[in-house]
Amino acid sequence: MRLILICAALTGALVSPDLAHTGLGQANSFASGIAHPLNGVDHILAMVAVGLWGVLVGGRAIWVWPMAFVATMLAGFAAATLGLRVPFVEPAILSSTIILGLLVALAAKAPVWLGAVIAGLFAFFHGHSHGTEAATAGLIPYAAGFALATCGLHTAGIGFGRLAERSTGKVAIRAMGGFAVLVGALIAS
Repeated sequence: MRLILICAALTGALVSPDLAHTGLGQANSFASGIAHPLNGVDHILAMVAVGLWGVLVGGRAIWVWPMAFVATMLAGFAAATLGLRVPFVEPAILSSTIILGLLVALAAKAPVWLGAVIAGLFAFFHGHSHGTEAATAGLIPYAAGFALATCGLHTAGIGFGRLAERSTGKVAIRAMGGFAVLVGALIAS
C-alpha cells in the first residue's frame, strides 16, 4: 500500500494533469525529447504499465515488451515525420493507459509475442504523436531523448514491480494497474 501511495504522489508531483500533446513548446532537442513523455500522465502510466506487466508475466516479457514498445514507438515517429496521417492518435494513447492498466490489474497472462504486439500497437500511436510535434531541424536528438525517457519509464515500472513483488507479492503491482485504469478513466471523462 505504501508503494502505491508513493507512486501516486510521484505521479502527481512530476506531471501535469493535461495530456502531453499540447502543441506547445519546442520539439527539436534532446532535452525536449526527454521532457515530452514526462509531461503527461497518459505517457507515464502507459509506459510504467508495460514494465509492470512484464514483471507480472516474467521471463523474457520483462525485456521484450519494453524493447518492442520503444522500437515500434520509433517506427510511429518515423511514419509521422514522413507525413503518414493516422486517425485517432490521442484516443489510442488514452486507451493505452486504460488497457495496459487493466492488463496489469487483472494480471493477464499473454505469450511473449502477443504482449509485444499489444505494446507495439500502442507504442506506434505514442511515437506518431511525438513525430507530429517534432521540428524537422532536430529529429534525431528529439527521438533519442524521448526513446531514452521511455526506457527510463519502462525501467521504473520494472523496478516498482520487482520491489512490490518482494514486499507484498502481486497485489501491489495489480493495484498500480488499477490506479492507471482509474487515472485513464478520469482523463477520459
